[in-house]
Amino acid sequence: MDSSIATETKPPLEPVVSVEEGYSNDTSGEFHRSFTPRQIHVISLGSSVGSGLFIATGKALANGGPGNMILGYFMVCLGVWANLNTLAEMTIAFPTSGNYIDYAGRWIDPALAFGAGLAEWLGWTAVFASEATFFVILINYWAKEMVPEAALLTIFLVLCLAVFFLPNQYFAWLQYIGSLAKVFLFFFNVIVSLVIIGGAGPRGSTKDGSTWTDLPVFKNGFYGFANAALLGIWGTGDQVFIGVMAGEAKSPRFSMAHSAKVVPMRVGIFYLVSVVFVSILVPSDDDRLLGGSGVAASPFVIAVDNAGIKGVPDVINACMIIGILAIALECIYLPSRILRTMAVQKLVPSFIARVDDMGRPRWALLITAVLGVTLTYMSLSASGTEVLNWFIAITSASFFLNWAIIAVTSLRFHAAIRAQKSPVFVQIYAWRSKWWPLAPTISLLVSTMLLVSVLYAAIDPAGSSFTVYNFFSYFLGVLVIVACTVAYKVILRTKWQDLATADLATGHRQLTVEEIRELDDYYSKPMWRRFGSYVQLW
Repeated sequence: MDSSIATETKPPLEPVVSVEEGYSNDTSGEFHRSFTPRQIHVISLGSSVGSGLFIATGKALANGGPGNMILGYFMVCLGVWANLNTLAEMTIAFPTSGNYIDYAGRWIDPALAFGAGLAEWLGWTAVFASEATFFVILINYWAKEMVPEAALLTIFLVLCLAVFFLPNQYFAWLQYIGSLAKVFLFFFNVIVSLVIIGGAGPRGSTKDGSTWTDLPVFKNGFYGFANAALLGIWGTGDQVFIGVMAGEAKSPRFSMAHSAKVVPMRVGIFYLVSVVFVSILVPSDDDRLLGGSGVAASPFVIAVDNAGIKGVPDVINACMIIGILAIALECIYLPSRILRTMAVQKLVPSFIARVDDMGRPRWALLITAVLGVTLTYMSLSASGTEVLNWFIAITSASFFLNWAIIAVTSLRFHAAIRAQKSPVFVQIYAWRSKWWPLAPTISLLVSTMLLVSVLYAAIDPAGSSFTVYNFFSYFLGVLVIVACTVAYKVILRTKWQDLATADLATGHRQLTVEEIRELDDYYSKPMWRRFGSYVQLW
């Protein structure tokens, strides 16, 4: 969209108009463009917001103190901005579902696409299982373990998986409602935090900043920063969800450009405001921050309990349950599209690419759901929980490594455009990241810092000596991604793509007459009206 980080080009030429309702990469069927710009806008506001924001911030505070927590989350928020602007540029020109996996294969090397895609698929499916466990914890806040855990897990699975038997419009509206609930919870926490800082509550007292002056600001040194940064990227997610969803958007040009502004703005405001409040409200040595993974461990709930205010934890718990279900739906939708893209690229068996008449990748959904169900029920056993934690380690690594992959892909994308003198950036309403290559450069720097953080935490844990288990619990994800990529490269002898012949045609979508008319109307509005479109929730 219009802002300081994007450039639009509108030459006085008649566009080559495309009027397709969907797109297809091959003969396996096509997705339907069923997500409206308004749905994608609101989903962008709330995607990936959940336990990472409302609970993991407390763990970051306990491990690193207020200074390390704020620095770690700030670095991650900067990485989100860089990643979304890098990804948006390619997605608007080539709005294919599972997009950055597709781009890595066509502009770098199919082996890199396989490694990144496999890690993303396994990682997000494991997150689905972890959200199931968290759902049980939140329900038990009220149920007091009166309902068997296996029954609650089954209820969770039925609620989530039944959605994918329906057309994509139902998924979009449920995500829309879930995002609204998470936005409401954020503003609710802000208001509650402000009144607690002012001394509200039967046991309340005015907060004077003693959490910064009486305790270490940079607790546990670089180890504290490393853990805060890793919790930050786990909480924010890799944000590729919006780019993948743009592959099924009715207007990818409007939706993705909008999201490239909304998501970094939302992440910056939601997370940085929250960590500042957390650092003021709760001391970093409070045992409850590390005492559990449920709502009672949330620093916001701890602050409310300290002030003696009743009823607020119930509101937070209810909104968290809605948010958990919304994130769980993302954790089936996203990896199924990633798996489908890998099949289209012939990285995995091609039958997985088939799409049914309602625009759903049925085989990719089925395989993803089977793995998700298996991991969910594995959490009932101690050994299953350990396996699950190792899969989550893969997820954490996949987030920042995929940022690096997207950044390198962007560099290759621009190089291919120059080599082939492609008109991608001179077509009507073309979108180009301003000050390129600033965004991919920042993304690479942040990814490098996060890699250093993982390695440091794996080798030199604070307060204890090196152990093999601790090393793999942190570094397994990096090893799996690298090993899969190298093995695929060696076994199949894939070729590094030649920039002169790299594919700049497949999936390239020209704007329709209706889209051009809508964009003309949008840019004819005054600046204040356009700014309003970024914050409205309907």
